[in-house]
Amino acid sequence: MPNEVIAIACDHGGFDFKEILKSDLEKMGYEVADLGCNDSSSVDYPDYADKLADALKVGVAKRGVLICGSGIGISIAANRHLHVRAALVHDALTARLCREHNNANVLVLGGRTTGIAVAQDCLKVFLDTDFEGDRHQRRIDKMS
Repeated sequence: MPNEVIAIACDHGGFDFKEILKSDLEKMGYEVADLGCNDSSSVDYPDYADKLADALKVGVAKRGVLICGSGIGISIAANRHLHVRAALVHDALTARLCREHNNANVLVLGGRTTGIAVAQDCLKVFLDTDFEGDRHQRRIDKMS
């Protein structure tokens, strides 16, 4: 059983997904740091990307999940932080590749563009996939 904290945050467009994925994470044995938002009232996605980035920076978690309506805005906001490699994924293949090749530490999903079953598959693959290192590490080093 995992002994890891996963941080999760969303804007109003990802609230329903966050609640489902949070429950899935807990069932998988992860501790969840829920950074909001706490209902479907309109909020600004950069605020929640920043909260998750801060949680990673101070060591609350090593990996995280972000969700907004399309996933685009929150991934852009998250990637402004040098220690964040947030990957917007659309299926299990992109979830696997973002870990294997890019060592992504934040999974990003679109709550209005991805079905929940696909999002759940992406989450599991993201968490279960290791970084391959090797030739990919020098590319990661250029971004850090």
